[in-house]
Amino acid sequence: MKLMNLLSMVMHEKSKNRTALLIACLAMVLAIASLGGSNAMKEATHENILAANTYSFYQAKAIRQQALKIAASDLELKIASDPKMTPQIKDLYTKKIEEYQKTIARYESEPESKEGKKELLVKAKGHEAIRDHALLQDPWFDYAEGLLQIAIVLLSVSIIGSIPALFLVGGIVGFLGLLSTLNGFLLIIH
Repeated sequence: MKLMNLLSMVMHEKSKNRTALLIACLAMVLAIASLGGSNAMKEATHENILAANTYSFYQAKAIRQQALKIAASDLELKIASDPKMTPQIKDLYTKKIEEYQKTIARYESEPESKEGKKELLVKAKGHEAIRDHALLQDPWFDYAEGLLQIAIVLLSVSIIGSIPALFLVGGIVGFLGLLSTLNGFLLIIH
């Protein structure tokens, strides 16, 4: 009888130790999930700002480009509306129109500086893609944090109350929290 009681106590202590070890592991996963969620939101915010700045630069280029198109059209109308215009003045207007047209083309695409409208649009869409990826990750980290916190509470109560069912439920919930954390990083499921 004493041997059975002693054996039962030893098994109970081992069970408590295993549960405490599981709680420690889940707490570590919780810290990782929290860090992953925090980083995902920082990245989403940062990339959103970069995308907005790039789109603003794109719009500024588009406005300047349109202003030059209007100026070139005005000069073309002046040339067309004044048949008495001297060749020197007409030549000056034509050179200015050509200068505007070159600048308009440069604003459309500048592969060397990557600051043309075409390149800026690609760059902004790249920032949006990174932002969107981070926004897909974030909820999974939130789910993981909630599940892991619940699991830790259930496992703690299972130690205090010596309730095996709570250990089982806490273990399952903790496993789901681990899977959510992994999915937050890998995005196997969107």
